[in-house]
Amino acid sequence: MVQRVAARTLDRRIRISKAMVALCGVALVLALVPLFAILYSLVQKGLRWWNLDFFTQTPQFPSLLDPNQIGGISNAIIGSLVIDGVAALFAIPIGVVAGLFLAESASKFARALRTTAEIMTGLPSILLGIFAYQMIVIGFDEWGIKLPGIGFSAIAGSFAIGILMIPIIMKAAETALRGVPVTIREAGLALGARRGVIARRVVIPTALPGLVTAVLLAFSRAVGETAPILWVIGASTVVSWNPRKEMASMPLQIFQSATSPYLSLREEAWGIALLLVVVVLVINLGSRLFAAWLQRERR
Repeated sequence: MVQRVAARTLDRRIRISKAMVALCGVALVLALVPLFAILYSLVQKGLRWWNLDFFTQTPQFPSLLDPNQIGGISNAIIGSLVIDGVAALFAIPIGVVAGLFLAESASKFARALRTTAEIMTGLPSILLGIFAYQMIVIGFDEWGIKLPGIGFSAIAGSFAIGILMIPIIMKAAETALRGVPVTIREAGLALGARRGVIARRVVIPTALPGLVTAVLLAFSRAVGETAPILWVIGASTVVSWNPRKEMASMPLQIFQSATSPYLSLREEAWGIALLLVVVVLVINLGSRLFAAWLQRERR
């Protein structure tokens, strides 16, 4: 009976399947067209700005005698490295440990923490910049607490970017750690090991490829964020490695160049945007290749 019904509807199901595959192909083309259009514009308008001065000099202001004398973005490159590096130093341990807690615990606090992480992941990133401005730049003097702020600095930007990274790492780390087979945990318990030892010596090393991917994807998201740091890092045209000083960053430099009254600076923003896209692309591809390499090494 079932075979007869299936035979009668075979042609109809084949037609519907082909129509759905064609619809998916059309949707793919519609998604790729604007993507390739953006990439084409970035390469066409931005690649011509890539030269030695672009990467090694600090910004300069055009003059009437030399309207194309705009310098480079070495200060923004160094600033992005410092801001995102400091943010990663405290966000990665907190995010991984919190993800491990969510994966290993079923308590009410764990459920509340998971819900909080999901909400923070969907928050507009500019709210984190406002929070960092209040907590780090201004300080607590308004609330009667004698802890003055440190002013506009890379530390304030790292604080905002780190808060942005933590919930992303938490959720991805929890998924990676939950992917570890339960039998591995049970084998460790059968040998008499404590849960903490199993998590540290067995679960985390097994889930390492997923954890690395989670960290690098969160880092690639942080590299391109403009709104959180727009409030807090100030602006600087000099190269500095001191996180207590004002700094520039590539996203902020794009915003400042794109809104400049000078045409040459507005056009240079394409070169900075292309560099930022290349950095994010390298981080994303590198995370996947590194995770695949770790999995092959474990087999």
